[in-house]
Amino acid sequence: MNKLFTIVGLSLGLCLSAAAQAREVTITTTLNTYRGNAAYLAIYLTNPDGKYERTLWVAGKKSKYYKHLLDWARGSGVRATEYEGMTGASVSGGDSLTIKADIDDALIDAGYLIRVDSAVEDKRENRIDAEVTLTTSGAGTPVSGRGYVNTLSYSL
Repeated sequence: MNKLFTIVGLSLGLCLSAAAQAREVTITTTLNTYRGNAAYLAIYLTNPDGKYERTLWVAGKKSKYYKHLLDWARGSGVRATEYEGMTGASVSGGDSLTIKADIDDALIDAGYLIRVDSAVEDKRENRIDAEVTLTTSGAGTPVSGRGYVNTLSYSL
């Protein structure tokens, strides 16, 4: 019986310490003003080599359009398990999207990137429309996008 309590206690302690090592990161993406349909956005993490790590948010509810979020689609395989519970409405030109994501502290200042791919129906698709290296010193500093994204920023 004591062994069982010890195992349960150790497991609970490991879970709590792992949870304590994640940090809530607020990510804000502001779009340029443009005419046309609202944009689909994929906000995701890549490792220091630029390889897909995990989805943080997908803006746009119709999954049939997700394939147009090119690099994210390739990395995630557009598998529902990669974005389940992390989707919302598409974003209109000139509007901002702010999300919160728990990111492991070990990924901050370790070369990981926050990336945004974008697409608008009947318009162009933008792979890596915006990206920023996830660092403590870069928090709060907006970076410019290359397509529909005007700025991308995050705070820790």
